[in-house]
Amino acid sequence: MTNLAVYFYEQGYRVTLVTTYLAKEEYEVKHAAWKAVPAGADNAVLVSDTDENPAWVDLHGGEKDGIQRVFSALLKDEQEGRIKNFTKRKEKLRKIWRELKPDLVLSFIGKNNIMALSTATREDIKVVVSVRADPMMEYDTRQLKAGMLATFGRAAGIVVQSTGALDFFPGFIRRKCIILPNAMDPSFIRKRYVGDREKTIVMVGRLDENKNQALVMRCFADVTKTQLKDYKLKIYGNGPDRLKLQRLAVSLGIENRCEFPGMIQHVAEHIEKASLFILASNQEGMPNALIEAMALGLPCISTDCPCGGPRDLISDNENGILIPVGDENAMKEAMIKILTDEEFADKLGNAATKVQDLYNPDVTNTKWKNYFDRIIGR
Repeated sequence: MTNLAVYFYEQGYRVTLVTTYLAKEEYEVKHAAWKAVPAGADNAVLVSDTDENPAWVDLHGGEKDGIQRVFSALLKDEQEGRIKNFTKRKEKLRKIWRELKPDLVLSFIGKNNIMALSTATREDIKVVVSVRADPMMEYDTRQLKAGMLATFGRAAGIVVQSTGALDFFPGFIRRKCIILPNAMDPSFIRKRYVGDREKTIVMVGRLDENKNQALVMRCFADVTKTQLKDYKLKIYGNGPDRLKLQRLAVSLGIENRCEFPGMIQHVAEHIEKASLFILASNQEGMPNALIEAMALGLPCISTDCPCGGPRDLISDNENGILIPVGDENAMKEAMIKILTDEEFADKLGNAATKVQDLYNPDVTNTKWKNYFDRIIGR
């Protein structure tokens, strides 16, 4: 969403990000009109952080006439009971749409999609929803699935990430679906690093159960027990499982060789010289982290997880290795194969860089723009 916001802004569109909260750590948004400020600062506006604690932002403290931002969370003094809060949240969103008068609302992920469709369409605003992960995961409860079935028919368009995602939806919804690729961060479009690679294995993503960093840590501990002892595992990102994973590193005896650098800027510079990238997820849509690692020419291992994003990217043993979800033996074999066969690893990495031709911003952003312009009627 950050990449698309910047692209459309630079194309001359008026862009506003409508989010619930101000997170403590966020992606940097080029041309942002806002900035987070301390309490009591000039022009400080009270909003909520992700824990619903007070946070402050100057909505016009960034770039003049830049990408705007609006916050939709109910503040503490606005909250009542659960049912009333739900109604008030919907009304607050409707008020936001009435004030912004957008030509189009683009919504990402699960519950947000349902909320956007049930509020903006009542104001006769066109809404495109995007299912970013496996639909089975985004709509994994009876209530969410019912909400999706009740609202998706109102969408002006539905964007999915992979061919496998289409199969989840009934025909009347599938007819509105289009597969649009992610816009790759331009910083990952570069010539493949040539030279001695760092003896590191890297993962990039949210630290949670779905990303399954624990499986890779167990495999890393086994694989490097008697060989490859000089390798490190670097796991970039933050999330609810950080402490649990750090404790696991201690219990596996790899705490000195397993690092958690957190959420960082300029990811490409940190990982481009690594020997191996691993995605071990149980479920994914079209994983940006895998696309970006392949664009850099890293030899990659990915689970062949639903709903098929990695399978759309990787031809097994040609430009990466696909393994079954949760298969520790297959993961260990793939790790050893890449780390002990430099010629094979080089072949995978060189072939992987071809994703640049398919997912570079000039190609993907133009597809999004053409699609939006058709819906808006430009």
